[in-house]
Amino acid sequence: MTSARRTRVTAGSKAQSKRRGSVKATPLGLMILALLSERPMHPYEMQRLMTARGDDRVVRVQRGSLYPAVDRLEAAGLVEAETTEREGRRPERTVYRVTDEGRATGVAWITEMMARVKDEYPEFAAALSFVAMLDSRATEAALSRRKAQLGGQIEEYQATCEYLTGKLPRLFMVELEYALAMRRAERAFVDGLLADIRDGFVWDAERVRQWYLETVEHGELPDAATGFRPDAIERDESGEGPTMPG
Repeated sequence: MTSARRTRVTAGSKAQSKRRGSVKATPLGLMILALLSERPMHPYEMQRLMTARGDDRVVRVQRGSLYPAVDRLEAAGLVEAETTEREGRRPERTVYRVTDEGRATGVAWITEMMARVKDEYPEFAAALSFVAMLDSRATEAALSRRKAQLGGQIEEYQATCEYLTGKLPRLFMVELEYALAMRRAERAFVDGLLADIRDGFVWDAERVRQWYLETVEHGELPDAATGFRPDAIERDESGEGPTMPG
C-alpha cells in the first residue's frame, strides 16, 4: 500500500470513528442496529417485532422515541434509507438498512455494554436512599406490595422459560434468564429487609438519633445526606421506630 493510500485509509477510519462517536450508545439505538442487521425494515415494523419478541421488557419502545433514534443513526451514517413504500392510503414508510459502519458500531456497543458495569439509577434504589422519610409500617406495606409484584413476574418469567426451553435456542433466551435471576435476587433482598424491619433491626430511633448527633451535628456529614434532623425523629404509635412528621 502506498503512503498516499495509507493516508486516505487512515483519514477515512478516523472520520468513521468520529461520526460513530457522535451518537451515544443506548439500548434503543442498539436494538435498531441489531434489527436492521437481520434485514431492512421500516420503524413501524421494528416496533412491532420488538413487542412480538418481548424485547420491550428490556428496551423502552415508543414511537415518539423510535423515529428520532432512527434519524440520529442515519445522520451518523450508521443506517441509511433504502426505499420508500406505501400500502393503500397509509402514509409512506421509509425502509432502512444498516451500513457496514452501523454493523461494526452495533458490535462495539454490545461488547462495551456487556463488559462495563454502569450505574443505571433505578427508582427503587432512589426510594431506599430516602426511606427514612417513612415510618416502619408504611415501608413494610410498600415493600410487601413490591414483593407480591415480584412474585407475579417471577412466575411469568419462569413459565415463559419453561415453555420456550426446547423450542428456542438458549442463545435467544439469555436476556429472559437474566431478568428472572434479577427478580429472584431482588425478592430475596426484599424478603430479608422485611424480616429485619419486623424484628426491629432497621427502625431503631435511639440509634439513629445518636448517630445524627455524633456525626451530622459535628459537621462530618451535610444535612442533605440524611434528609432529616434529630428533632424530626418521632416514634410511631406502636413504638416500633422513628417517623417523619408532616
